[in-house]
Amino acid sequence: MRLTVLGCSGSGPGPDSPASGYLVDAGGTRVVVDLGNGTVGALQRHLDPWELDAVVLSHLHPDHCADASALVVHRRYHPFPPFDASARPLPVYAPAEAPERLGAAYAPSAAERAETDLTDVCAFHPLTDGATATVGADVLLRAGAVDHPCEAYAIRLEHGGRTLVYSGDTGPSAGLVETARGADVLLCEATWPHVTQWWDEPPPGVHLSGRQAGEHAAAAGVGRLLLTHVPAWFDGEALLAEAREVFDRPVELVRPDATYEI
Repeated sequence: MRLTVLGCSGSGPGPDSPASGYLVDAGGTRVVVDLGNGTVGALQRHLDPWELDAVVLSHLHPDHCADASALVVHRRYHPFPPFDASARPLPVYAPAEAPERLGAAYAPSAAERAETDLTDVCAFHPLTDGATATVGADVLLRAGAVDHPCEAYAIRLEHGGRTLVYSGDTGPSAGLVETARGADVLLCEATWPHVTQWWDEPPPGVHLSGRQAGEHAAAAGVGRLLLTHVPAWFDGEALLAEAREVFDRPVELVRPDATYEI
């Protein structure tokens, strides 16, 4: 398995990175996990979008799904498509409201919003807590509910005896620990410092600090921790140092366009 970071800026694109988006190549099955602002442009540096086998959306905040509209445009209006997109709609695994949410983001007016339907080029499959699916020939996907202000999931991908887990967005969550149990790699959000001038401990139910990301990785017994989703206004190196204080296995801060072997 190979992970390529399309974007890793938290809460929106930053000056050096698109928002959240990750390309996973597992034995030739290509899956994008999250499609935040700017990620479809980055995707085209690494893969022809027509070669995608599936899209997985951890939740429906714009910094994780806004570029779904760009991918729909690509599949609907590309002048030289390699196949009929309506005959091979792209599987999209996402929270149940994704067809309406993404349709509303795509439509330019209230009148068109009432009629917009993306199922000509997308085949939607709702995620639920504990849901599993086989993506491509042999990639096992499992979702685990996490703690965020909207319906949100951690995503576990297994292939060839290797496992990658992505936290999505979450506050401290037993569901994340369970979903990540024994994974080779945990790609985990670390959105803010553990202690700031505004709090002595991060607010619950929103995001993880660098320290909390490390604590979740340790509790799950993962082999390696990759930190992501650092907003432009916080210091990623400081969050990395927090995680290293509580997790004694390899920890890195991901970079846009970087590739990681799982």
